[in-house]
Amino acid sequence: MASTVTTSKDSAATSRPGYGRLLRTRGAWTFLLPGFAARQPFAMLTLSIVLLVQHTTGSYGAAGAVAAVTGVSMALFAPYTGRLADRHGQRAVLVPGVLVHAAAGLGLTALALNGAPLWALFAAAIPTGASVPQVGPMVRARWGVRLKGSPLMATAAAFESVTDEFTFVVGPLLATALCTTVDPSAGLLAEAALTLVGGLLFAAQKGTQPPVATTADGRTRVRHASALRVPGVRVLVVTFLGIGSVFGGMQVSLAAYTESIGEPGLNGVLYGVFAAGNMLAGIACGAIAWKVAPQRRLLVAYAALALAASALWTADSALLLGALGLLVGMCIAPALITGYTLVESLVPAGARTEAFTWLTGAVALGQAAAVTVAGQFEDRLWDGAGFLVPMGGTLLALATLLALRSRLAGAPRGRTVARGVGHREPVAVD
Repeated sequence: MASTVTTSKDSAATSRPGYGRLLRTRGAWTFLLPGFAARQPFAMLTLSIVLLVQHTTGSYGAAGAVAAVTGVSMALFAPYTGRLADRHGQRAVLVPGVLVHAAAGLGLTALALNGAPLWALFAAAIPTGASVPQVGPMVRARWGVRLKGSPLMATAAAFESVTDEFTFVVGPLLATALCTTVDPSAGLLAEAALTLVGGLLFAAQKGTQPPVATTADGRTRVRHASALRVPGVRVLVVTFLGIGSVFGGMQVSLAAYTESIGEPGLNGVLYGVFAAGNMLAGIACGAIAWKVAPQRRLLVAYAALALAASALWTADSALLLGALGLLVGMCIAPALITGYTLVESLVPAGARTEAFTWLTGAVALGQAAAVTVAGQFEDRLWDGAGFLVPMGGTLLALATLLALRSRLAGAPRGRTVARGVGHREPVAVD
């Protein structure tokens, strides 16, 4: 029998997080590459809609409202998509979803180009948002299956945040370039095509998707409760709403600002700088062996985010706005990563895809509300007034987080968490 005794040096090396070890996880690349391709369009969707509808209507308010309907629809339907994926398997949900999304995106584009009334654009935006494939949460759920409580889970959360933010570096640049140099509809058309191709490639990786829980006779196990019943998940949802307000407020306000100074092409660059800050901070977070409890890390990171976001509206030059955007982006990554990491201690594995989609949906809902309000501010107030939205959203969310922070504590070591997530075996949580 092999000895189980290890030296302290060996133990430290084993527990030290690292991207190299993470990427050597068996089977990881089979879902990482198609997963990246499938989530890329998500970073293009809102901005492509804003640029197209603003071009056809001449109003940022109307453009923001249509994009907001898309975001609200996604936020409302995403958790059900996650629950269905937990119950029936990711592939069964993803394949019809990407087909519907591509068709809905094409329909929205056609209506906008033909001068359809605003209510028709709203109607087309609903299925476009409802069918957005939840690839990010699905990838995170696959990591959970592969790592199963490994200390690399925090590294995986950071890696996924970096991947998300890299798409938000490339996506806005690509959407802006297509809409401003090719055709106002090119961004949304490219988004629909990439969603279809990337989503089908990801769905084809059946070997790495989380197993579907079944009963003793082989039937799919039915779960009646929602991951949202876990108190800590509800706190995280509010927290992520505030993060969504930053994304939405930045998208509309940067577009309006760059147009006001006669440099619309600068929009993608400034948003790319903002997303690059997020990505760089995410890389750093994943490389650090944290000794501070995640609950405390979230509070500190979110306070820094609210402070940085509160300064955006004061920027009076593109250079200063870029610097502040970089700082805000660097504050977002630690909050996002820590929030996703906390899901591992709050929610059993069989409901994590749904829990992740609640958080993703919260970001989308916060983004949708921010796009709407920021668009109205830009139309009715001064140039740059939309930057007040990220300030307000993060401050409100920070107040909620401070008041309810005790609900983020996971179960004590050795105990189980099964409350509020339906019929399943208890899962040990550290």
